[in-house]
Amino acid sequence: MGNIEQYARKLRRFYSQHKRMPSYGELAALLKFKSKNAAKYLADKWVESGLMEKGEGGRLVPGRAFRALKLLGTVAAGWPSPAEEENVDTLSLDEWLIGNKEASFMLKVTGESMIDAGIRPGDMVILERGRSPKSGDIVVAEVDKEWTLKYFERRGGKVVLQPANKAFKTIVPQDELRVAGVVTAVVRKYF
Repeated sequence: MGNIEQYARKLRRFYSQHKRMPSYGELAALLKFKSKNAAKYLADKWVESGLMEKGEGGRLVPGRAFRALKLLGTVAAGWPSPAEEENVDTLSLDEWLIGNKEASFMLKVTGESMIDAGIRPGDMVILERGRSPKSGDIVVAEVDKEWTLKYFERRGGKVVLQPANKAFKTIVPQDELRVAGVVTAVVRKYF
C-alpha cells in the first residue's frame, strides 16, 4: 500500500505541474515502470477506485477521489477543547458544496453590499439555477436591467432585494425582476 500512496503523490505532483493527467507512457516513466502495460494496469485500478476517469478518446482525467481532501475531524470554534487528528473520511469539495451540479455555476463577488452576510469582494459564490427563492435566500438577480447579489424578501405582495450592509439601500424592482440563481455556498481564499 505504501508504494500505491507514493505513486498517487507523484501523480498529483505531475497534475499540479502540467495541469493534466499523464499519458500511459509518461505515467510509466514517472513511476519508473519498465512498460506502458504496468502503467495501464495501475491506471485501470485507479479508474476503479475513482482516482482517475477515462475521458474523451480514452484519455485519463482526474476522478472524483482525485479532488477529495482528507477530513481529519472537528475543531471547536467556541471554547478551546482537546482535538485529536483522526482520518475520519475523504471529502470532495465539489460534492459537498454543489448539490445539483448540472444547474450550478460560480460568480466572483465585487462590491460590499453583502459584507454583513459574510460575503466579501473577491469571494466566489456558488449558485443553483432553477431553484425557487424563498424569503431570506441570497440570490443573483437582474433587476431593471442591472445585476446584483442581495437577500430575496417578500413584503406583502412585493419582492424586494435587501443588502447586508447599512450603507446600501433596499432595491424595489420598478419594471422587472429575474432571479438567475440562489446562492448555495460561498468560497473564500485567504492568500
